[in-house]
Amino acid sequence: MTANGWAQIALFAAIIAALAVPVGTWLHRVLEGDAPPGARVSGAVERACYKLIGVDATREMGFRAYAGAVLSFSAVGLVFTFLVLSFQSKLPFNPQGFPDLSWHLALNTATSFTTNTNWQSYAGEVTLSYFSQAVGLVYHNFTSAGVGIAVAVAVARGLTRTDRAGTLGNFWRDLVRVHLYVLLPACVVYALVLVAAGIPQTWSAYVTATTLEGGKQTLAVGPVASQVAIKMLGTNGGGFFNANAAHPFENPSAWVNLLQMVSIFLLPAGLVHTFGRMTGSVRNGYAILGAMFSIFLVATAVCYGSEAGWLGGVGNWEGKEARFGMAASALFASVTTSASCGAVNAMHDSFTPLGGMIPLLDILLGEVVFGGVGAGLYGVLVMVVIAVFLAGLMVGRTPELLGKKIESWEMRLAALYILVFPVFILLPAAWAAGSAWGVSSLNNAGPHGWSEILYAFTSATGNNGSAFAGINANTPWYDTLLALSMFFGRFAMILPALALAASLAAKRAVPAGPGTFPTDGPLFAVLLVAVILIVGALTFFPALALGPIAEHVSLGTLY
Repeated sequence: MTANGWAQIALFAAIIAALAVPVGTWLHRVLEGDAPPGARVSGAVERACYKLIGVDATREMGFRAYAGAVLSFSAVGLVFTFLVLSFQSKLPFNPQGFPDLSWHLALNTATSFTTNTNWQSYAGEVTLSYFSQAVGLVYHNFTSAGVGIAVAVAVARGLTRTDRAGTLGNFWRDLVRVHLYVLLPACVVYALVLVAAGIPQTWSAYVTATTLEGGKQTLAVGPVASQVAIKMLGTNGGGFFNANAAHPFENPSAWVNLLQMVSIFLLPAGLVHTFGRMTGSVRNGYAILGAMFSIFLVATAVCYGSEAGWLGGVGNWEGKEARFGMAASALFASVTTSASCGAVNAMHDSFTPLGGMIPLLDILLGEVVFGGVGAGLYGVLVMVVIAVFLAGLMVGRTPELLGKKIESWEMRLAALYILVFPVFILLPAAWAAGSAWGVSSLNNAGPHGWSEILYAFTSATGNNGSAFAGINANTPWYDTLLALSMFFGRFAMILPALALAASLAAKRAVPAGPGTFPTDGPLFAVLLVAVILIVGALTFFPALALGPIAEHVSLGTLY
């Protein structure tokens, strides 16, 4: 480990801390402001969008209406992308003449991008046409991020509103605004910056180049910059190329690597500040942000330290991108799995057992350490409810959050939320590990093979999308089971979160009393960290013990 490596980690953390406030303020203005930010033209465009889709953006929605809009909108997008991938050979912008995808790969990919997972059982540059990449997939890169932000703000409204109406806002208004005022303009600028940095953006066919030895080499190009911009900002992670952010056409330099990591955390961190503003005290947001940073920095330190050889050995350079170095590779791994992004600039499968366990553990914590765009906020707010409930039990009073009592119905919904995760990770992973179809796809046996299976279903259910590799997931069994894990890992967690928010939105807020546990200080941040670790880490400790921990012990002092 070097001082330069720690300096990179510190610089990244400082940038995120500095940007969280202005980004969160802007998101609050966009999603909670009455008048559209910007000129008269933007307001006209917004109204035209509502007219085009035929909705009344002023109508407030309760739980059923809001959840129904989320599910119906996502279902239509899933079917659309499934059809695009299933018939891509008959669609335009396919200069390489790629064939249609198999039914199971089309189902897996459509579900993956609909749920903001972006798991890829294929190599993009040899499988998907430009139309499939830029229309079928990039469409979901925007909309899945937009849905996540909309749900997060709806849950935040449920916790903070005091009108007792039980409503959560209007899904269509939230969706249109976050695209019109946040995702689209930011990605236009971002993509232009990436093009200037050397990332391709073209509809021309692949280029044939002559090597120094006189041989011929095909260089895959395409509309890359536009996809990279939203895949990072929207915490999607799916790469245009199979090598993802290790490919020089997706990540050409060290400063672009830093820019991409910053853009992954930008909106998740900003949304926490948005929640603080919605509560009327930004200190509430700072307490949650502090808890997130604490877990993230410790996890990053362990990952970097393990790869650098702090437990013995000389360090592990296998699977690292030499252009960026060990620290940047470990930092990127921790960022992309903490934020449920899935983009990678190093091979997680080649990390040391403990170093590889950190990206896995980041996801197993429940997508709450910054988490995916939107998903991180509504996930951590469920953890906040649990933390407040436990605090109430400790002081012998009815738990209260922002003046609203947390009772049995809210705790049932919170329990349902946290149970979905292990069910759709552990059950299919155990089935795969005990079945011929599951182990036949592995390149490794023993603890590492189990880690590969566990990581695949963890990544799918956690809507992350990164992989340990070493496993051929493009089979009917894996594609279908992973698609189910992605689907339920997204929507079976959104529904109880929205129901919990609607229940709290209908409650009367009471003034804080002497027995109210404050949620805006360091003590609450410590309690929140403890709850996240207990609910997340301890739930999966037996599974981790059979995988990376057993592998680390079996290697002795090698690492």
